[in-house]
Amino acid sequence: MNQLKIGKFLKELRTEKNLTQEQLAESLNVSRRTVSRWETGFNLPDLDILVIMSDFYQVDLRELFDGERRNEKMDKEMRDTVIKVAQYSKEEKKRAAKVVLVFFVLGIVSLFANVAMRMMDLRETFMSGFADGVTIGVAIGSMVLGILYVSGAMLKVQAFKRRLLGLDK
Repeated sequence: MNQLKIGKFLKELRTEKNLTQEQLAESLNVSRRTVSRWETGFNLPDLDILVIMSDFYQVDLRELFDGERRNEKMDKEMRDTVIKVAQYSKEEKKRAAKVVLVFFVLGIVSLFANVAMRMMDLRETFMSGFADGVTIGVAIGSMVLGILYVSGAMLKVQAFKRRLLGLDK
């Protein structure tokens, strides 16, 4: 896909409707900056927004993907498939956001627990040292896991693990 070509086409469609970037952004519940990034080819809209734009501009989804008009109309099967993929993508993003939230909340709670223990000025014993180490370790570990998950590195680790175990054949 040529992002610049798609961006120019999106701008062309918007100007045909005599809309400003601000007006389009408001109708799609995104920022004006997001619309600008689409039109300059810096980013592309998510699939669910592309489906909405297809209806809004009354163009075929393939036309949006190609960045130019075509004469043929999109068949219902392709449209349904794209909608299902968009819904799946949306659900995956929600699930990923929940996982990352759990990692970071766990990290923050561990840091607060560590700070609270230090403020209580506990006597240095094996257990207080152990608790200190565990809370710091859990905080750092959950934040690192959150970063790995957000960056997509966790998916690569999981794929590598599946290959090692012979689960992907």
